[in-house]
Amino acid sequence: MTTTENLYQIYLKHPVISTDTRKIAPGSIFFALKGDKFDANTFAEQAIAAGAAYAVIDNPAYSLGDQYILVDDVLTTLQDLARFHRRQLNIPVVGLTGTNGKTTTKELINSVLSQHFNTYATQGNLNNHIGVPLTILSINSTHEAAVIEMGANHQKEIELLSNIAQPSHGLITNVGKAHLEGFGGVEGVKKGKGELYDYLSQKVGKSGSPQESVAFVNSADKVLMEMQEARNLKNVVLYGDDGNLTNLVSGQLIENSPYLTLQWTNNETGKSYEVKSQLTGAYNLDNILAAICIGVYFKLTAEEINTGISGYQPKNNRSQITTTATNTLICDYYNANPSSMFVAIENLGKLNAEYKVLVLGDMFEMGQESAAEHEAVIRKALATPVNGRIFIGAEFYKAKEAIDYKPSVLDKFYPTAEDAIIGLKMNPIKNATILIKGSRGMALERLVELF
Repeated sequence: MTTTENLYQIYLKHPVISTDTRKIAPGSIFFALKGDKFDANTFAEQAIAAGAAYAVIDNPAYSLGDQYILVDDVLTTLQDLARFHRRQLNIPVVGLTGTNGKTTTKELINSVLSQHFNTYATQGNLNNHIGVPLTILSINSTHEAAVIEMGANHQKEIELLSNIAQPSHGLITNVGKAHLEGFGGVEGVKKGKGELYDYLSQKVGKSGSPQESVAFVNSADKVLMEMQEARNLKNVVLYGDDGNLTNLVSGQLIENSPYLTLQWTNNETGKSYEVKSQLTGAYNLDNILAAICIGVYFKLTAEEINTGISGYQPKNNRSQITTTATNTLICDYYNANPSSMFVAIENLGKLNAEYKVLVLGDMFEMGQESAAEHEAVIRKALATPVNGRIFIGAEFYKAKEAIDYKPSVLDKFYPTAEDAIIGLKMNPIKNATILIKGSRGMALERLVELF
């Protein structure tokens, strides 16, 4: 069997990793990963034919020559190779996780740091046990900093990803209600996300001596403050909108209509600055301040930081504003959980717009809490000052029966997205600001063309 060290020497000569035979890069190394419904060992020969230099496999039946590298387990080998590569990199690596805002915060940090450093960041949502190793193995000797997003839906996953990415700096955006089924409730989420702080508190250098590990913490978030105080974190850098005098960076919203403008202060110099973003949602203030704080920590100028913030344009349907011929849409249907639902609903209620409509789809992975959480979202929506509310999905449809709900001509419940499409075609919405939010599985992008 090939050792990690031997495989690393091959990787140095062929530093591009492929896992999909439809996207083979010439001269790459193909890793034959297994999925629930496929075994990529069966595609190894196809990968070589398509131009891969080597194929890493774990089934000897598919070893057809010197270009086939047989290992005990392909996934473990990929993770070990990434871990080995990470140890060769002498650059700051910012690792981040959290219930909400991970990807937006990652993109903001990358946008800021890229004004000064050649920075590599997680592409898209490659933030799991496969995506993180692939991200690490995409970092090369030209990069001066990295930003690694780590996602999880059960405990011990952030522990694994931290040990692969080995962040020198860490950030938890927040801890809320998401993946409750996998984590076993909110306390399970708290413990799972806290594994990043655990890693930072235990990180040691190559000689076994303590190493400088830095945690960036939102001082206005009581849960995060309690979590970091409970651990032996040597270096904590604070930021927030709570006026904490020990914050490296403080800030506050100036405008939210619908784009955010904020004022922020570098508390080391006492100087304040103003920046206009292309983000909507008051909840994004914390994400912006995190990126600003990291920029200040790494000694970027205020001009570089503001350019990074103002230049970031959201995509992938995360707080993304789209203007149609008749409406303004806040497209936020990449994912949803109770925590993100509440803040998104609150934000629409606070927006300065004449006519506002909520379009909310079911939340997935809620487990035994599903009924109660969908009921809570309905109550929140009904208590928010908007002009109309549309609830879509079987969970919302069932939940309406459990609350004291008085039917309104402006509020609709549809058991499926298909039913909603029919209803919206019959009763089109015009001249409105519309929030569209739901779990990815609801595929609410189908509704956009109706607005």
